[in-house]
Amino acid sequence: YGLGWREVAMALVRLTDRVSCFEHQPQLDRPMLGHVRGDRFSLAVDAGFSPAHVREFDEALRGAGLRAPDFTAITHWHWDHTFGMHSVTGATVASRETNAKLREVQAELADPKFVDALWEGSNAFGPVLLEEYSSPEDVVIDTADIEFEDRIVFDLGGVSAELSRVEAPHTDDSVLVFVPDEGALFLGDSICEDYETGDLDRAKFESLVGVIQGIDCEYCLLGHDVPLTKKELLGYLATV
Repeated sequence: YGLGWREVAMALVRLTDRVSCFEHQPQLDRPMLGHVRGDRFSLAVDAGFSPAHVREFDEALRGAGLRAPDFTAITHWHWDHTFGMHSVTGATVASRETNAKLREVQAELADPKFVDALWEGSNAFGPVLLEEYSSPEDVVIDTADIEFEDRIVFDLGGVSAELSRVEAPHTDDSVLVFVPDEGALFLGDSICEDYETGDLDRAKFESLVGVIQGIDCEYCLLGHDVPLTKKELLGYLATV
């Protein structure tokens, strides 16, 4: 990009009347964060990488005249989507599997050897954490306030949001967030390869493609990409 990441102003993009997204930031591996505006409540999609990420998102929402999230839905447990959970406003929502993984990360961060490896950059978290945080003590891991099994629906007033567990190649705890009234589907990182091995499980991938095909949406929002139409995404997935 030719600029340090702190010099790059991220934009809040209004996708539909009620759905907005805060652009992903590849310099720091920060994912896109979503916002769904209801008449009574608002819901964010993913909690970001850090308090700084959450703060920038909140400032962008205020600048657009949008209320801070009453709920924040988590698409999966990975650090860039969850390490900001302790600093969001309102309640966080995640699947039982996501909360279980977050508890594992909490236990890992209690191990000094793991933390030392982390800060030396020899762990998967390391390289980007060194950009996002100044010390290990700044990393705080929370589990979600609201936990669900397979599906939960939020009536936000004039618009609903449906959170559903789905089989996906990236992680075993992948959750889709569908906003049927606005035709928007948040996919997190679900279409990506397994984060540990880099392999793509074809059966899980094809299962997820089938799910996407069956959802009546116009827009598909990925964690680390620009918003796509459903036709654009399926066209790309057909080449994978």
